[in-house]
Order: sequence, then C-alpha cells, then structure tokens
Amino acid sequence: MSHGTKWMHYLRQWSAANVSSALIEKGQNRVIDASLTLIRERAKLKGELLRSLGSVKASTSLLGVPLGHNSSFLQGPAFAPPRIREAIWCGSTNSSTEEGKELNDPRVLTDVGDVPIQEIRDCGVDDDRLMNIISESVKLVMEQDPLRPLVLGGDHSISFPVVRAVSEKLGGPLDILHLDAHPDIYDAFEGNKYSHASSFARIMEGGYARRLLQVGIRSITREGREQGKRFGVEQYEMRTFSQDRHMLENLKLGEGVKGVYISVDVDCLDPAFAPGVSHIEPGGLSFRDVLNILHNLQADVVAADVVEFNPQRDTVDGMTAMVAAKLVRELTAKISK
Repeated sequence: MSHGTKWMHYLRQWSAANVSSALIEKGQNRVIDASLTLIRERAKLKGELLRSLGSVKASTSLLGVPLGHNSSFLQGPAFAPPRIREAIWCGSTNSSTEEGKELNDPRVLTDVGDVPIQEIRDCGVDDDRLMNIISESVKLVMEQDPLRPLVLGGDHSISFPVVRAVSEKLGGPLDILHLDAHPDIYDAFEGNKYSHASSFARIMEGGYARRLLQVGIRSITREGREQGKRFGVEQYEMRTFSQDRHMLENLKLGEGVKGVYISVDVDCLDPAFAPGVSHIEPGGLSFRDVLNILHNLQADVVAADVVEFNPQRDTVDGMTAMVAAKLVRELTAKISK
C-alpha cells in the first residue's frame, strides 16, 4: 500500500469514527491555502526581481506538478520534476540554449517550485478540487508579470488544468501544439474523465483551444480518430511525417488568439532517443525533428509543459532526464524575450 493510499485509508477510518466532515474540510483548506501561499510568494519574489531588472517582456518560470495517479499504466511520472531540474543544471553541460540564451540569467529562467500534489491528496482532496488547485497555481505565476509558466509533469492529465488556467487568465482560447505518440483525447479512458489519455477531450470541451495540432501520433484508436474529427483536431501521424515535415517545421500559429501553448509528451520521441517513458511506442520523432519544429515555430508562446518522463524507466544513465531537460531548455528560449 502506497503512502497516499494509506492516508486515504486512514481518512475513511476517521470518517467512520464520526470525525466531523467540517473538521476534515477545515484541515484540507489549511493545507491548500498553505500550498497556494507558497507558490504565490515565490512567484511574487521572482516577478519583483524581474521588474526591477527591467526590459523583460517574458520570462520562463518553472512550476512542477508531480502528479502520476491519472496514468493508465505506470505512475512514475510523479517523480519527474526533481530529476528534470537536476539534469538542467547538470555539470556535464552548460547553461546555454541552442539559440544563445543563458539559463542562469534570471531574466530568462526562474523557478517557483512544485505544487505539493501528494500532501494535498493525503488530505483526501478529490480530483475535481485538485485540478482547480493546479489551475490556481498556474494563475498565481501568471499574475506576476513577466512570468510565463513552463510546467514540469507529471502525467499528461496536468495539461487540462494548466491550459484552462492560461486560457482563463488571458481571456480567450489558445492555439495548441501537442507533440505526442498518442492523441490523449478519449472521452473518459477507463472511466476516468481526468485520465492522462483524456486531457485534450477536456480542453476541447471547455473551449480553451481554437486550434489543436497533434504531431508524432502513432498509437491511435478508432475513438481517437472520431474524437479528433468531433473537435476539429489536426492530427499528424508519423506514417505521413515525411510528407508533412516541411509544413510542420515551418508553422505559424497564434494569429487572432491569445497566444500559443506547447505540450510536449516525451514519448513523442522514438524510444531510441527517450526510453524512460511509461508507454514505449517505436517509430517516433527524432530529437532533431522536435527541435526543428520548436525552433522554426513562429508564435508568441505563452506557456508550455513537458510531461510523461518516467524516471523509474530511465535505465540508460539518466539519458531521458537529459532529453527532458534539453526540451525544457529550448522551450525556455522560445518563451523568454
């Protein structure tokens, strides 16, 4: 029995022992308030620093969301944020991005820490409320101009509350570039509306995206295609990537909407480049394919996420951690200006 499962078991025992539901809710509220206060104060400090430096239009701020329980197979992505941070600052490389920006410059990259997902779940908070807490955390970062959130997952279920927050905060829909082996658009995979395989169904239902482009797809079911047609999703499968390459490496997004959101599931890459994922799907993008798409994208990128890195399967000397870190580096360069 996991730590979180034990706490849920104890909560049920306390409830059965006539512990007041009001008392339990009061405890939950205190933990949530403390969690949001920590994010708020960190973001405030980073924002004040950048505003004092001046001439910064947009600066990437890392926010970890170590959530793994909505995975349909393995929950290892919950352990990813600290491993990605460790790899970002690993001494085997330097702090420069390929576009020449320096990550050790606070005008380029700051970090507001993690949403304490497990501590919140230990209090018995359900997923409806948990998703709201994630959304509120993202909004707290965005309130501190010029911070723009780059979220470290976690499984792909986090993209729904993050996109929702960005769209609501900016006051309109976004264009979304989604790199993934899977479309993650099931209505409710295995009965879970918040499954990592259902995040983009929730996003499209909510009207948070004008356009959704899914690139790298190579594991898609009939429902995935039907849902794609239902929501008007532009799905680019790997079997036709050679034909689509030029267009995908020269995208221009975001005209007429509030900005562009990029969601990178690490399993968009062929497992030769990133074996440390829960769902290994051969025949994917090369790392340079992904960088070409990101580097050449013409867009105002207002937020992004990197999800589904699973450290528990990263058995090749931390290679996938370095891959995820490199993705974060290059997304940081794309966001910051």
